[in-house]
Amino acid sequence: MDSITLNNGVSMPLEGFGVFQIPDQEICKKAVLDALDTGYTLIDTAAAYMNEEAVGKAIRESGRNREDLFITTKLWVQDTSYEGAKKAFQTSLDKLGLEYLDLYLIHQAMNDYYGAWRAMEELYREGRVRAIGVCNFYPARLADLALHCDVIPAVNQVELHPFFQQAGALGNMAAFGIQPEAWGPFAEGRHGIFTHPLLSEIGKKYGKSAAQVALRWNVQRGVVVIPKSTHRERMEQNISIWDFSLSQEDMDRIAALDLGHSEIIDHSDPAVIRWICGNRIHD
Repeated sequence: MDSITLNNGVSMPLEGFGVFQIPDQEICKKAVLDALDTGYTLIDTAAAYMNEEAVGKAIRESGRNREDLFITTKLWVQDTSYEGAKKAFQTSLDKLGLEYLDLYLIHQAMNDYYGAWRAMEELYREGRVRAIGVCNFYPARLADLALHCDVIPAVNQVELHPFFQQAGALGNMAAFGIQPEAWGPFAEGRHGIFTHPLLSEIGKKYGKSAAQVALRWNVQRGVVVIPKSTHRERMEQNISIWDFSLSQEDMDRIAALDLGHSEIIDHSDPAVIRWICGNRIHD
């Protein structure tokens, strides 16, 4: 598997395993154990996923060396402030049973994310986290933060898949040296992505599935992907994208699928913001 070097010199795998929407502790633990056994080393969780404990148990039971893994978690909106971030970071560490994180992300561009960023810069300087970044920061918010901080975000995790490609956002990230990471690389199953005619047709040329083509397309754009599955066979398929490359013609054909907008979530909708900010993960 290939890796990318972040703007602070830290190496990050270009493919990892995500655990969004796996809140059941035993199911999540087994999924992470299977993923680690399959060959994934990047595990992506979040305080809001309510499964950090399960991820931590899987890491310990796997017997893998901590230094060989790349563990990410995220700061939820409820705790997005200077003091909130300091406390939430330690809570996440305790739940994961780890002494440090490889990547800590602000989950949403909401609440006092400037205060939270200052706290995260301090945690980074103290060596408690190897890299810090953000999620769901659209170009204007990302540029504003990058222009008014001491430590430029290393990563911006946003929705990226063949139907919402965000070329402009990728260009903005590149201008600041920020690594894009894709959540929802399968568009959460929309547009029949797993059997999509074009992706399936392209896949036949390489002996690959439509899903593998979708992942390969993103990593060839330099985007980190974190596909999720609770089925080991699919985990194995998702990680088997490093033995082929898409031609420029096929990359261009996939580029034509872009709708130019999300069909999953609209972060410009006040009702969506109220819903996100109303989601409390602790008292």
